[in-house]
Amino acid sequence: MTKRMILRLLLAIAVFLPSMMMAQDIELKVSAPKQVVVGERFQIAFELNEEGKNFSAPSFDNFTVVGGPFSSSSSSFQMVNGSMSHTVKNTYTYALQAYKEGTFKIGSASVTVKGDKVSSTPFEIKVLPDDGSSSSGGASASQSPSSQQQSNTNDPQVSGKDLFLKVSSSKRSVYLGEQVVLSYKLYTRVPVHSLSVVKTPSYGGAWMKDISNDNGGALKQTSEYVNGIEYTVAELQRLVLVPQKTGKLVIDPMTVECIAQVQTQSGSRRSMDPFDAFFNDPFFNRNIVNVKKEISSSSLGIDVKSLPENGKPDSFAGAVGNYNFKSDVDKTELKTNEAFTLTLTVSGTGNVELLEMPKPVFPPDFEAYDPKIVTNVDPTTTGLSGTKKAEYLVIPRRAGEFSISPVSFSFFNPTTGSYSQIQSPQYNFSVEKGEGGDSENAIYASNQEDIKYLGSDIRHINTGNPGLRQSGSSFFGSVLYFILLVALLLAFILALVLSKKRAEYKQDAAKVRNKQADRVARGRLKNALKYLKANNQNAFYVEMSQALWGYISDKMGIEQSKLSMDTVSEALKSKEVPDDLTQQFVNTLNMCEFARFAPGDEGKKMEDLYQQGIDVITKAEKVL
Repeated sequence: MTKRMILRLLLAIAVFLPSMMMAQDIELKVSAPKQVVVGERFQIAFELNEEGKNFSAPSFDNFTVVGGPFSSSSSSFQMVNGSMSHTVKNTYTYALQAYKEGTFKIGSASVTVKGDKVSSTPFEIKVLPDDGSSSSGGASASQSPSSQQQSNTNDPQVSGKDLFLKVSSSKRSVYLGEQVVLSYKLYTRVPVHSLSVVKTPSYGGAWMKDISNDNGGALKQTSEYVNGIEYTVAELQRLVLVPQKTGKLVIDPMTVECIAQVQTQSGSRRSMDPFDAFFNDPFFNRNIVNVKKEISSSSLGIDVKSLPENGKPDSFAGAVGNYNFKSDVDKTELKTNEAFTLTLTVSGTGNVELLEMPKPVFPPDFEAYDPKIVTNVDPTTTGLSGTKKAEYLVIPRRAGEFSISPVSFSFFNPTTGSYSQIQSPQYNFSVEKGEGGDSENAIYASNQEDIKYLGSDIRHINTGNPGLRQSGSSFFGSVLYFILLVALLLAFILALVLSKKRAEYKQDAAKVRNKQADRVARGRLKNALKYLKANNQNAFYVEMSQALWGYISDKMGIEQSKLSMDTVSEALKSKEVPDDLTQQFVNTLNMCEFARFAPGDEGKKMEDLYQQGIDVITKAEKVL
């Protein structure tokens, strides 16, 4: 294009720009199939021909929401007979699935445009029984043009070389208790519009911690060559697994459903006019086809070896990794009843959270309280590291010279394949008599052993005036005496029975957790609401995730480390929970895990997730 043509183009834009801003009828159109079959997944799109905000979707009570809302926008320019026009289209798309037959009415969606509320027209969808005569993957004659474009077999297809999901592990053979890092990465050569997890792997037989990087909801993208082809790579999830049993640890595939955007060139002939050539440029006028793709990673097997018995120290308590151990006391010269602090610290690389701290042995004349445990974990790309500290508050009760024997900490180093043992020094204490003196007449308990001190073994006979006097009446043997005696006996029996039942109830931890599951979950939802109002996205998603997973864990008596989408579905079905409620719970968990990665209004996503969390927990509590 010559300089003269560019000047001509800029002049035309300046002259005809007002015509681009001409008022047009603002409307919110609905694009949806008129009929589907049970089990079929389909899309409903709301198209707005103007810039809008605060989009509100109708209720999809009779359908399962698989994903959404997925928002997209497009803009086009057109010049006809010297008049230029500008068209804007904003689309809000939902992925739904039909689970029961019937004719269902879907209400109006609404959106705010320049302060005015614009609503769509209500519509109906007929769900037919799945008798095999209809294909859920194809487009019926009643589908809208956009739906047909989505499923048209003539549309460009996305092959396994264009888009795939890969799982990798830092090690394929580990020792029992050794950490291994799993990474799930998406490789693509085409733009991906949205992501939703269809199936999450279960990690039975292993302790799991998610150490994925939190980039404020955005996936960090890098470039990588595979077989000479350059791919855009996004890490979906990074986990640390710590095997808890030997043998073959099998990791099931992760399945992800996404919508790939494929660009196709228009088949119309090119005009020789420079204006037409400019506005037919793909940047302004491109034809995007959405192709739904379901991809899965491969299964992964990890060999878990048992720890060697040769050279295992007596002090070994299961620590696997590479650690340092140190101890410290703040004073060694003190007086009776004066406290000092003994601190034991383990630091290094490994599963610090599950470490069992060594326990010192204190002299019988020392009163030691239960330790204060402080754990700091630092997730890195190579696994977990950090420190674990135990602080003992100790009080000597008698004067004298005392000592605390050395404490040993042992661990197995998988890098060297051998055990290591680190020993603390012996601490000697000089305790002087304090102002209160020794606790000669005190009775107190230590967590080392119960100790009782008596001032003397013999009570001397009092030779003075005992001050005896005769009582006016005898309470012993009276009616009131026997009434009180019987009342005390009954009260003792009642207290004994209640104490026994309370102890049995407390021992049944699963029963306690089951009873308190709803209260604990609602407490976390209340915290999530605070973070929602403060627009603290990271803290909000953490609280919502803990509320949903914690509720299922407490209600079903399943450890959170053993929870997955499959175990949640099986557990709810075992309690005869309706299939639609089970699917709704699983969808809410999926939405919670991946809402931060989906495009769209963050505030609206957080509010929708909060309302779905309350709804699904309330329904589940009524059924369970």
